[in-house]
Amino acid sequence: MSAAASGTSKAAHGDVAAKRKKGPGALATAYLVIYNVVMTAGWLVIAVGLVRAYLARGSYHGLYYSIEKPLKFFQTGAVLEILHCAVGIVPSSVVLTGFQVMSRVFLTWAVTHSVKEVQSEDSVLLFVTAWTVTEIIRYSFYTFSLLNHLPYLIKWARYTFFIVLYPMGVTGELLTIYAALPYVQKTGLYSVTLPNKYNFSFDYYTFLILIMISYIPLFPQLYFHMIRQRKKVLGHIEDYGKVE
Repeated sequence: MSAAASGTSKAAHGDVAAKRKKGPGALATAYLVIYNVVMTAGWLVIAVGLVRAYLARGSYHGLYYSIEKPLKFFQTGAVLEILHCAVGIVPSSVVLTGFQVMSRVFLTWAVTHSVKEVQSEDSVLLFVTAWTVTEIIRYSFYTFSLLNHLPYLIKWARYTFFIVLYPMGVTGELLTIYAALPYVQKTGLYSVTLPNKYNFSFDYYTFLILIMISYIPLFPQLYFHMIRQRKKVLGHIEDYGKVE
């Protein structure tokens, strides 16, 4: 449910603006600004890499290879967001943030990295594009919120683009996991069979299927949560505009 992650609890970094009274101290704020600026720049590097590779090749097939390293680096860098919640400098649930961050890290490393055969799938480009646009907006939103200078355009994009990017990312993620299933089943990747000295078995193929099934209840909940958040944050502004 990684594409969804961008739209829910991870909003805690930027939503500091909504909780300024209990916001981080000056040192923590400075650190968070630097972190979010670096992450914004990192995802911009990924975006530029995708565009340059497309212009050079004249095709969108296999663009993953042009941004593989920065994607792994900056997506893994999001793990720090769990630490931010744990130490209290960001007002968000450690469990929810952890789940959402690690779902992306899982897809990056345990699926796309581990099953080489899926790296050329168009579905990978689908979720990578959704992630990239989402993260550029998200980290920009957090940065400006922490600086108390949030442009309306970024706020609007933060609570509007997910309407398309969320389903787009989820579709790419599901199709990528589905594409990996035959190779996982054939190779027994990450599976543990009996007998062994630990008397423990694990079927990674079945685990991936369960992951896919989990999207069914989670996607609507997270998506409509963001719809409600959009109405709450932007609704009164849009209503005012209609009156004018």
